[in-house]
Amino acid sequence: MELLLIITTERHVAGVILARGGSNGIPLKNIKLLAGVPLIGWVIRAAIDSDVFDSLWVFTDHDEIERSAEVSKDTTSSLETIQEFCRMNPEVDIICNIQATSPCLHPHHLIQAVEMVTKQGYDSVFSVDRRHHFRWQEVTRGEGTDTKALNLNPAKRPHHQDWAGELCENGSFYITTKKLIDEGVLQGGKMAYFEMPAEYSIDIDIDWPVAEQRVLRFGYFGKDKPELVRLLLCNVLGCLTDRQISLSASGDERVSINSRDLDGITMLQREGTEVILLTSSENPTLGRLTDKLSQTTGCVVMSLNEPKQVEVEKLMKEKKLEWKEVAYIGNDATDVDCLSLAGLSAVPLDTSGMALIAAKYQCQSTAGHGAVREFCEHILHSLQPNTGNSDKKCQSTD
Repeated sequence: MELLLIITTERHVAGVILARGGSNGIPLKNIKLLAGVPLIGWVIRAAIDSDVFDSLWVFTDHDEIERSAEVSKDTTSSLETIQEFCRMNPEVDIICNIQATSPCLHPHHLIQAVEMVTKQGYDSVFSVDRRHHFRWQEVTRGEGTDTKALNLNPAKRPHHQDWAGELCENGSFYITTKKLIDEGVLQGGKMAYFEMPAEYSIDIDIDWPVAEQRVLRFGYFGKDKPELVRLLLCNVLGCLTDRQISLSASGDERVSINSRDLDGITMLQREGTEVILLTSSENPTLGRLTDKLSQTTGCVVMSLNEPKQVEVEKLMKEKKLEWKEVAYIGNDATDVDCLSLAGLSAVPLDTSGMALIAAKYQCQSTAGHGAVREFCEHILHSLQPNTGNSDKKCQSTD
């Protein structure tokens, strides 16, 4: 278990993320990459940036995510796990159970919902979305009984725009007082729902690429998400190429570049983003190929000495750029500082070590085989305006 202390308030509000490793659906789903970020990472980022929790916990049964064996079975309910958490942490007064499978959760959702408990006096608040599904009674085959409508009059079927729809739990979060947990319920007392627009609700067990597209459009990318990327810096060796240098019978040195990566660079250039390719002064082969690389890609090719950060910041000063306006794709220890500072940064799938940790996005393609194209697409998706409606906070009490 991992504890992250954030602030101190009169009542201790704890964020609890339940992350089972042995999912019956997708094994280790919670740490599977979704749009370049482990699934659980999306809600951790939103929870931390909300700044409403005195402590934030990731509760898991798996070494790779890292709860006791009694509450780690597929049949174990969230309530049982949270009850164990409360027994272990008696100082906690309010628990916000955040579902790891809610990658479109944003900090403002949590801020508004938690305040409904801490400032408006509700005992439990849970997230919902509005759905427009006509429901029918299920009939067992062979019984000979007729089905019937459950939420509509078939003779007067309403138009979509004339029907408010129904509120359904979307599972993003459940906020409850410890008193209710001790009584054995997650929802009770003075209750309220927090309505989220449908675009922020996602069924993570649907087709994974479809889920990724939803997250790229509506996910939370952090406080420092750039509004504009004016420059992409791309390592040639280990990003644009796969590090292989071939020799012909005549002794000519060659590197191969994937046409998909070239298309990705062109896409960015058409949107007004400058792309500069980076090579090392210690690599004479690429030095000899600089003119050809520039001609093929339409990019300036720069040879950098170490440390890269110093030379990159000189370049940025010349171009009057800030780090938040720069995207960077690298793959080596020498790229770590630039990966950390850039507004958007990425590494190819086959990257390891500190560069992987420093990057904000891990491509699902390897170096020289589409990683640059993927990052270019990620940049364009990330900068699209969020077109969702304003969140509506609705309440229901008993």
